[in-house]
Amino acid sequence: MADDEKGETVDISDDTAHQISVDPWYQVGFILTTGVNSAYVLGYSGSIMVPLGWIGGTCGLILAAAISMYANALLGRLHEAGGKRHIRYRDLAGHIYGRKMYALTWALQYINLFMINTGFIILAGQALKAIYVLFRDDGLLKLPYCIALAGFVCALFAFGIPYLSALRIWLGFSTVFSLIYIVIAFVLSLRDGITAPVKDYSIPGSQSTRIFTTIGAVANLVFAYNTGMLPEIQATIRPPVVKNMEKALWFQFTIGSLPLYAVTFMGYWAYGSSTSSYLLNSVHGPVWIKVVANFSAFLQTVIALHIFASPMYEYLDTRFGSGQGGPFAIHNVVFRVAVRGGYLTVNTLVAAMLPFLGDFMSLTGALSTFPLTFVLANHMYLMVKGPKLSAFQKGWHWLNVVGFSLLSVTAAVAALRLIVLDSSTYHLFADM
Repeated sequence: MADDEKGETVDISDDTAHQISVDPWYQVGFILTTGVNSAYVLGYSGSIMVPLGWIGGTCGLILAAAISMYANALLGRLHEAGGKRHIRYRDLAGHIYGRKMYALTWALQYINLFMINTGFIILAGQALKAIYVLFRDDGLLKLPYCIALAGFVCALFAFGIPYLSALRIWLGFSTVFSLIYIVIAFVLSLRDGITAPVKDYSIPGSQSTRIFTTIGAVANLVFAYNTGMLPEIQATIRPPVVKNMEKALWFQFTIGSLPLYAVTFMGYWAYGSSTSSYLLNSVHGPVWIKVVANFSAFLQTVIALHIFASPMYEYLDTRFGSGQGGPFAIHNVVFRVAVRGGYLTVNTLVAAMLPFLGDFMSLTGALSTFPLTFVLANHMYLMVKGPKLSAFQKGWHWLNVVGFSLLSVTAAVAALRLIVLDSSTYHLFADM
């Protein structure tokens, strides 16, 4: 329980309908790696490398990884602030700041996860359309139809997986699917790059356009590595929770990030500034191989979406579920069908209306990833550990708070500009 400046309190409940403290660190590491190497990696050549170029993109990816590792480690160390576990991000904020920040953090996290899930459904729809176009490029099956089908499959998966810890074997499948489309994209890009004529690596656009696309790419950099739900993921890990979480984070930012680097750099090397926002649309190769890659991307996206939807599912299950019987009792399954189905229906509708994937990545990074991962993490660390920090350490954390706050505002303006431009170019439910 925390007091805010008006003396109001926020009650923090440990009750949850989901499992906590049951997963080994390596399972949590695979959850984090599943997010990093989701089908979003197929867009980083176009959304990060093209606007930043070789030097800016390479340095940016490495620097963003280091800063993200640092910020997530800070957040992980606060999991037991005040002598108790905080299994939700909003619970931690409420404990430190009070009721208002509890509500604000929950709102930011909801926006973050909603937009990430919307992007996943767009990605899954793009993968399905890419498969169709390989056989019949007649324009009959449009992207909004593919997005609707993708949303339906995501809902079916959500009905059968009651909570995050239940993914278990599906994380293994997710890793296999990721490796399939990453290896195929890497090999086909390498082959295209070897046989291609001289490639153009110049940064496209006018001077003013480059400024906005660069800012958007910076938002994409932080989006690539961060979940915005680290406390919820850490809640599933076995004690000692801080030490085990740090192991999982090291796994994510070392071995777990290598596939991301490989496919991002190879895609940009092969196609330069003409790289597609969905790399599998740029590669050339046997139809059956491209079908396998796209279908693997589709299936991995279905699994990855469940990870990022789990905080909302946990809230709905805990707040409105019966709490009686096992997770596969008929009344609990019916509840999941109704509630999760409704949530994903809204996600799918937004995805079909505004299928601008790169813009969603930028806006998500600006509005929520920056504040949740960098601004709040550093400020909460100051609030909890402040008396033990030196003047230099305090100055460093304040520099992070102010700097990332300014970046967040700037990146949000740039992302909104891109969405307005795309909205004026494409109509609602566009077939992109």
